[in-house]
Amino acid sequence: MVQLVESGGGSVQAGGSLTLSCVASEFSYSTNCMGWFRQTPGKERERVETIESDGTTYHTASVKGRFTVSKDNAKRTLYLQMNSLKPEDTAMYYCAADPAPSYCSGTNSPPILSMDYWGRGTQVTVS
Repeated sequence: MVQLVESGGGSVQAGGSLTLSCVASEFSYSTNCMGWFRQTPGKERERVETIESDGTTYHTASVKGRFTVSKDNAKRTLYLQMNSLKPEDTAMYYCAADPAPSYCSGTNSPPILSMDYWGRGTQVTVS
């Protein structure tokens, strides 16, 4: 079982930056797809940025050019660098992992809530 622990959230003014981190108990087949997802009250959880084990990344249109996902295999850590933050980026951000690459690309993937492993989330507030 993979455990994921996020950190780095907080409050920031519009235009500012934050870096989220997600430490995994292991990087393995179980983490072929890893990514960042976010949710605001009353809305469905949405994919933000994802990365496959080979380093292929996928971006949601609303954050493209502003957010960057990366990972450090030696540190078993997933990152989300967020620049030029906007109030609409305010959400709870979750780290997730699953063996299936389709969760990363979003092509023919099951609902993202069915991903195997989730962190507890870290709150990002942009004002």
